[in-house]
Amino acid sequence: MPVLDYSEAAALLAELFTEAELAFERNDPPAVEMAIQGAADVVFASDTKAYREVLLGCGLARILDRSINLRHPYMNQGPDAFNGRTLDERVVNPFLQDRMIPCSRAPYLSSFRRSVKFEPETAKGLRDREGYTALLDYIAALETADETQARALVLYLVYRFVVLRSVANIPLSRISRLSLEQYEALVSALLQVQSGGLIPVLLSVAMLRAIKTFYGLRWQIEWQGINVSDKASGAGGDITVRQDDTIVLAIEVTERPVEKARVVSTFNTKIIKSGIEDYLFIYSNSLPTDDARRVARTYFTQGHEINFLQVREWIVNNLGTMGARGRVTFTQEILGLLDTRDVPASIKMAWNDTVRAIVGT
Repeated sequence: MPVLDYSEAAALLAELFTEAELAFERNDPPAVEMAIQGAADVVFASDTKAYREVLLGCGLARILDRSINLRHPYMNQGPDAFNGRTLDERVVNPFLQDRMIPCSRAPYLSSFRRSVKFEPETAKGLRDREGYTALLDYIAALETADETQARALVLYLVYRFVVLRSVANIPLSRISRLSLEQYEALVSALLQVQSGGLIPVLLSVAMLRAIKTFYGLRWQIEWQGINVSDKASGAGGDITVRQDDTIVLAIEVTERPVEKARVVSTFNTKIIKSGIEDYLFIYSNSLPTDDARRVARTYFTQGHEINFLQVREWIVNNLGTMGARGRVTFTQEILGLLDTRDVPASIKMAWNDTVRAIVGT
């Protein structure tokens, strides 16, 4: 009789989820047949959340043990059955809840009680029969799939859970205050998260807004999405700080190393054309090259300020200078920026996980 290793199932699910998140960020869905996509559409559109949850459990079981009969999710259904309820309670449901993905409370205690089998006749006792039929279609595909195909089918299923979370309202962990040391740990951890450059931009905008509020400056802080071309938008950089319609500071936020060619290009296409006197490269972790610093010094002798700052050090130093009140303002600003529909759920989850690790709750 098949006995699943639930630790192995949990590790497999975490691995697939990471892969699915990366695919979502690239807007590159896992390749499956159109019929499978259609079945998933119906399952995920169903009001019966149990359908997609038990289907994920079936997919994991298929990968872990090919001798399992996916139609028999109760151990008393024969020697090829598996314990679907235990798999859900120990692995699938806790994982979905931890990742803040909308899910059911207990699918095997609601829709699929009393040792039901995943067979057509079970539809008689269900409210959404169309959704259940799509569930059976997906199970049928899993049954006939080889090892590689089965993994692709489950990866696509996990990908759909990532998509589902992306449109859900992810509540952010709210913190009233942190010590300076905790802020440094928070920023350092966030900068390690894959975000396509969005996290350092959000941190920088929040810091500038906090500085403006704390010191009562007449700044207008403009910023744009990381995928918006500065040239197309006419902006001086990722962030432009104006006062009385004059650019007082233009900032380029980058995760990539700043090299000489980039500084020269920025000087020719932005600084000269827009008459920017003060340009700042804020970088995450990769240091500017020596050539980049040398050419910046050359431009300085010509009257143009081009400087480099590491985002974590810049933020922590400012938070130390502004004191407790300024740190509270920064927290409010970064939460406000994160708590929008435009920010991916994966970044909100990264914030929650980081705060939980630092605060301990």
